[in-house]
Amino acid sequence: MNDNRRPLIAHLSMFMACAFWGLMAPLGKDAMTHGITGIDMVTFRVTGGAVLFWLTSFAIHLFRPSMNEHVPLKDIGLFAGAAIFGLLCNQCCYTIGLSITSPVNASIVTTSMPIFAMILSFFILKEPLTLKKVGGVFIGCCGAVMLILTSAAALDAKVGDIRGDLLCLGAQFSFALYLSLFNKLIRRYSVFTINKWMFLWATVMLLPFTYGHVAAIDLPNVPEKTWWEVGYVVFFGTYVGYILTMIGQKTLRPTVVSIYNYVQPAVAVTVSLLTGIGVLKWSQGLAVILVFSGVWLVTKSKSRRDIEKSAEM
Repeated sequence: MNDNRRPLIAHLSMFMACAFWGLMAPLGKDAMTHGITGIDMVTFRVTGGAVLFWLTSFAIHLFRPSMNEHVPLKDIGLFAGAAIFGLLCNQCCYTIGLSITSPVNASIVTTSMPIFAMILSFFILKEPLTLKKVGGVFIGCCGAVMLILTSAAALDAKVGDIRGDLLCLGAQFSFALYLSLFNKLIRRYSVFTINKWMFLWATVMLLPFTYGHVAAIDLPNVPEKTWWEVGYVVFFGTYVGYILTMIGQKTLRPTVVSIYNYVQPAVAVTVSLLTGIGVLKWSQGLAVILVFSGVWLVTKSKSRRDIEKSAEM
């Protein structure tokens, strides 16, 4: 690939990935109000992701054997732990939370992940705290609290639901915990290797509890549009989104990648308002500004690696 085109492709990949995720909120919400539940959706997403990533792995094995990665038994076991925090808790909390709250609130909450990542990195990875980080966490928390209080006082599900907001927050915390605990593991392998094992483990752990629920779906009464929306969530919101993110992360700095978090709520809010699935009150708008400002401060502050490099120069 031409080196001059690499940054452009990386930026386009991150933008498309976050746009797909942003659109996933209103489409997933619509599907979960027309024939399927949050438990059904998360089951489709986990099992569908497993099938797609393993099919891709087999294709790589056949046509690009040089890209095959050997995974020792110890790491396969570690992927089970990674699947619990990175997929099961994350996707179950987010998907079920989205089925309860508004897609506007769910998409706003997704931008809080860098704040949780900073807090956990301090305790687990011993990353230093800076004034920007502390200020960013405080401002971001104020925005999250305002959003939750707005949902608690809401009489209309289109505004939000405190239970769904808290579940979506739990999803971000779970994913941040996954990044902190399994940082070294996920750096060793490609996105296809990581996800084929994580999605496989997640499927094995999830299906025994959800199969009966999915089998009870009243298939004749589920609209065709709902199945198209489920297909979008599985293929574009999960499979394609992960691949595009990998392309972007190979070229762009983490701080640049994190800025693309803002694309998700922009897309989700716009589509939700146009379709009437959600509404945006002034308090939610202020919460957006606070959360975005907090995330921006956290991502702009220096990491331990940045501080060590500055000291060496």
